[in-house]
Formats: sequence, C-alpha cells, structure tokens
Amino acid sequence: MTQFPSHPQSQPGGVSSGSSGGRDRDRFDAFELAIVMSHFDVGAIEAIQEFPRGSRRAPKLIIRAESGLYLLKRRAKGKDDPFKVAFCHALQLYLASRQFPLPHLIGTRKDNNSMLQWKGAIYELFEFIKGTSYDNSLEATADAGKSLALFHKLLAEYQPEYEPPQGSYHAARSVAASMEAIPATLAKVEPKSVEQAGKVGEVVQFLHSSYNAAAMKVNEMGLSDWPMQIVHSDWHPGNMLFRGTRVVAVIDYDAARIQQRVIDIANGALQFSIIGGGDDPAQWPDYIDESRFKRFLRGYDAVPNCVLSRAELRIIPHLMIEALIAESVIPIAATGSFARMEGIGFLLMVERKVRWLQAHADALASVLEH
Repeated sequence: MTQFPSHPQSQPGGVSSGSSGGRDRDRFDAFELAIVMSHFDVGAIEAIQEFPRGSRRAPKLIIRAESGLYLLKRRAKGKDDPFKVAFCHALQLYLASRQFPLPHLIGTRKDNNSMLQWKGAIYELFEFIKGTSYDNSLEATADAGKSLALFHKLLAEYQPEYEPPQGSYHAARSVAASMEAIPATLAKVEPKSVEQAGKVGEVVQFLHSSYNAAAMKVNEMGLSDWPMQIVHSDWHPGNMLFRGTRVVAVIDYDAARIQQRVIDIANGALQFSIIGGGDDPAQWPDYIDESRFKRFLRGYDAVPNCVLSRAELRIIPHLMIEALIAESVIPIAATGSFARMEGIGFLLMVERKVRWLQAHADALASVLEH
C-alpha cells in the first residue's frame, strides 16, 4: 500500500458544521460522504453511525459494510499536512506488517493509497476494532508497558522515508512560554484569579523552577548522549483499546517523532500511575499509584532486548515531573482551564503532585531493584 501525498488541491473543503451532544462538532454532509466512500471498495454500506470521539474538528463515522466495520475520519485543519500524514501512515503500515496491534488502514480502490485527498481535505478509513477502556488493573497496566516495549523494539532500526518531527516535553521552550502566559490568561477567564494574583504567581514560579530543575537534572544525567528512535509520544490509556486486560489496539500516531525512548517510557509511567479524583482537583491525592508505576515498568522490562538500564530508571522520575508540568500548563495558558476544571485549582493540585515526585524520586528510581 502506498501513502504518498499528492499536492493539496486549492478548492475549499467540503465540510459542514453541526452539533453533537449540544456541542459544535464538524460533521460529514451526505454529498461529501457519498463521494469519499466511492473511493473505497468495502461493498454495500448497511449502516452509518456518528462516532463523536476526539477532536470536534475531526468528524468520524462508523461504517457498517458487507465486508466489515470501518471508521471513517476527516482530518482536522492543522492536522492535515499531507507529508506529516504520510509519515504517520508509513509508520502504521510498517507496524502492521510486523503484527503490532493497531487498526489497519484501508487503501483506496484505485491506487491503494492510505489517504484520500479531496477538495483540500484528507480522509482516512480504518478497520474498526471493538474494545474496552483501561480498567486500572495491574494486569492491564503491565500489558500497556509491554506493548510500549514492543513498539520501541519494532521501531529501533526503522528508517522513515519522511522526515519525522523532533522535540518533546523535555526542556521545551513552549512550556516556559506557557507558564509566562498563564497569569494573563487566568485574569481574563477567571475574574477571581485577579484577587489571587499572589497565589497564581507563586504556583507558576514554583512550577517554572521545578520544570527547569528537572530538565537540568535530566541533561546532567546524559540524556542527549543516548540513542534516538521513533517514539509514540502520546502513550496513555485513552490511546489504547483492551479486551479484558490485554491491549488489542494502539491508536493515534499523530504525535510520533524521533526521541530517546525513555521520554516515551517516563510519560507512559506517569499516565498509567497518576491518580485523579473527579472534577475537583483539590480532592486528588498527592501521590501516584506506585503499584501501577512498578507494574508498567516491569511489563516493559518483560520484552526481550528491552530491559531498562539503571541510568534510564534514575532519569524517569525527573522526566515525569517535566511531563506532568508540560501537560498541565500548555492548555491552561491557552484557555485558562484544564478540561472542565478551573486553571488555578488544577495548578495547585499539580504543585502538590510535583512536590511528591520530588520527594520520592530516588525511591521510584530504585523500584525495579526490589
């Protein structure tokens, strides 16, 4: 299957906006859908159902056809650079050829291309894989770690045809810029934050200094000298489908890039061990789930030739601090909130978790020694 992009057409995209669940969401119109599906050989279409997940600017449909179940997606504007899509597709096709668990791309009828470009938009058709969400069990956590190790193992020698992105949450200028922007953003969207300007300044200063200290520690430990490879860069429970406690599909390769594997591992360890607590971040505990943290890393270690080095284990807690801060401050700087939670309350919770990670970094680094 090819995935080479053609030159984007200059016509306006055939899109329309609607609402789903009371929120504006881009949708397919009937004419657009008929044209797009005519490019795929799936047989007679029996049913179509909206799939309102992910970005509201990237509409998705579940297509039931005589040949099976499929997921049709129109890429959101800003996520539709054809050469970046080609890099992601080439990566997925490579992984699929090596039996990595992921939804297979469906090629177009005429030239077996993994993307369809029509009227300035890019469309993708995937096989639809049924699965359940992460159940927080130690067994599912271990399999998520094992799947990440397999991902890294398969891509250790992969040479992409298209230039991969670089950069990560580590020592990122965008993170520093976001922290500088937070006070002004909060003042606009949260009137009461003006009265709490001192508190906002203190928490931002703490997170800024903690982020810089963690990045410096990581650099001192020699990260820049370690080999780089393609990493997923967004390894979290929402990007996995399970059956029972087994990972049956890993999705969303848009953030894939070239970096040291430990950057992926640390983010995964954070995502699978962090503990929330509803819509009130003040009720979230400071600590992470150390059992899940340990099981994630043991799952990774269980794959042959993927054993974590002592140096990687020592660096992971500091990268987790960076990842936690980066994941939090960027959306808050942009919108003043994190999902449905007000920005200042969320930042105060992040501060507590960062302090816990700082106090327990050595213990976490030695977790696989016991």
